[in-house]
Amino acid sequence: MAPADRATVRAVAEAAGVSIATVSRTLSGRGPVAEQTRALVMDAVERLGRGTPAVRRRPTAERVYVRCPYPLTDYFGLLVSAVAEALEDTGREVVLNAGESVRDAHPLSSLPGRPDIAGAVLLLPPEQDDELVQLARAGLPFVVIDPRTPPPADIASVAAAHFSGARMLTRHLLELGHRRIGVVGGPREWSAALDRAAGHDAAMVAAGIMPPAELTRWVEPTVEEGYLAACALLDLPERPTAVTGFNDKVAVGVLRAAAERGLRVPEDLSVAGFDDSEVSRATHPQMTTVRQPLAEMGRIAVGLLARLMDAQKVDALHIELATELVVRGSTGPARRS
Repeated sequence: MAPADRATVRAVAEAAGVSIATVSRTLSGRGPVAEQTRALVMDAVERLGRGTPAVRRRPTAERVYVRCPYPLTDYFGLLVSAVAEALEDTGREVVLNAGESVRDAHPLSSLPGRPDIAGAVLLLPPEQDDELVQLARAGLPFVVIDPRTPPPADIASVAAAHFSGARMLTRHLLELGHRRIGVVGGPREWSAALDRAAGHDAAMVAAGIMPPAELTRWVEPTVEEGYLAACALLDLPERPTAVTGFNDKVAVGVLRAAAERGLRVPEDLSVAGFDDSEVSRATHPQMTTVRQPLAEMGRIAVGLLARLMDAQKVDALHIELATELVVRGSTGPARRS
């Protein structure tokens, strides 16, 4: 058999009726494989052609494609680190596709044809649902972390409980006596932004308050955008007594706008963020925020991917992890008129 005709890992997997990941583990000797399964794989290799150079050229560890088309700072940096560490613990290697320069690329369609890729983890993918569906139909196992829009039913995803986290935060502010609460939300097309806004509204309505539309702004989740939105909120004839940011960076922008107007935090204005990133502990006062379990999200995503790669039964494809309210010095009782 000529080298060009020799079996690929994918061909061996199809012939043996097992996953690509299982073939890779069997041939590399990395990871447990049942004897019966090992026999099936080796029989397929024998039938398809001895030597299988395509298999030998593969790394000894399975490679997982990790796509994060954003700067690897705070939130995304923590998530990618958690994913990479979890993959390392399972003996898998990372092929990283990251940074704003790759955001407009469309690499997903080529992944199923790459013999060096056994699975993928996609962080807040900008791709449309139809691209994700096509990737799933092509047979490459993958998991989405923090999907931008509600994922199709048959696509695995891991996210935080954005709705309940925002509701907890607004309840905290209501208990402090705040009634005019400004919201600097994230991009309106993001599920996380809509869920957090809905959680805020639910807490307000439960308290008998209809949230005024003028107190909500939708922005890109950056310090500068948070600052500009906060300027508009704090310059209203009747300004809010508290403002929540889509994330901690947005909340830092709110702090800047408050300082420029001579407002003390929390005496004159309570400010809160979301994520519990390092910046929330670097402000003065330290910031009240909602903690997302980023490390756990990464570990669970990798565990879910491993099950998909091994063709194991998965009872829950959509996993939502609980968030936690972290109260610090940036929120306090509403100032009486």
